[in-house]
Parts: sequence; structure tokens; C-alpha cells
Amino acid sequence: MGRYGYTSNMDADEKLLVAIVRVSESYKKHCSSIFRNYGLTFAQYTVLRALEGSEGGRNTITNVSKIMLVSGANMTGVAKRLAKHGFLLRKDDPRDERVTILEITPKGRQTIKNIEGEKNELIKEFVTGYSTEQKNEFLSCLKGSLKRAQS
Repeated sequence: MGRYGYTSNMDADEKLLVAIVRVSESYKKHCSSIFRNYGLTFAQYTVLRALEGSEGGRNTITNVSKIMLVSGANMTGVAKRLAKHGFLLRKDDPRDERVTILEITPKGRQTIKNIEGEKNELIKEFVTGYSTEQKNEFLSCLKGSLKRAQS
């Protein structure tokens, strides 16, 4: 009998995927406690990062939801809360009224900058001991898995 009185009967493939999910959930939990100190949820932080990486700090709500792998309805609520607190602006696209454009504000950019040190220290805890080559290989493998799962 293993830890917690449990013995896994999963095969290696399932164990791998469950381990990935567990690491992800642990990272998300730890990050959330950092982000909460800045008035953000994990999802809100991720939206700001997506906008920060977008040309001119702007992107459509549809594109951001695709980057984050979340539904448009969920994205709308997250974006409204971020706009309410001054982290981003929501604008109608002048060429198509059905399209909403999100733009990170200076407050949003500064908050990302303020979080960076704490977040980077946390990331180090998760990836210390792996070479750059190992990290790149693992990232490549995960991207391939995600691509196959989405097709």
C-alpha cells in the first residue's frame, strides 16, 4: 500500500498525464496566492500576460480566449472584471461591432511587472534541476500532445 493508503492501478501513460495535471494544479495554487496580493485571479493574470504578448498590448477577446483555451463566455466575465478594476480597456472594433478588443492599461502592465519577481522565484522552485535542453524537450513534447488533442 502506498502513500495515503492508495496504490495506483494506472498505466504509465495515465500516470504521466495525471502527474502533469498535478504539477499544473500545484503551480496554479501557488501562483494564485501571489496574484491575489495584487487583486488578480490566475485567469485574470493570464489574460494580462496574453495581452502583454500581443502586438501593441491589444487583441480580440476571441483570440485571447483561444490562447487561454477557455470559452468566450468565461472570457467575457474575466475581461469585464479586469476592466472594472482598470487593468484593461474593452473597446468595440470600429470595423465590426460584434468584435471586442481588449487592451492592457499602464496599470495592468505595472502590475505584471510588480508580480514578476515573486512569480519567477516560484517558477524556479518547479524547474530547478532541469537543463535548458531538458526543459525545451519537455515543452516540445507537451506542445505536440496539446496539438494532437486539439485536432
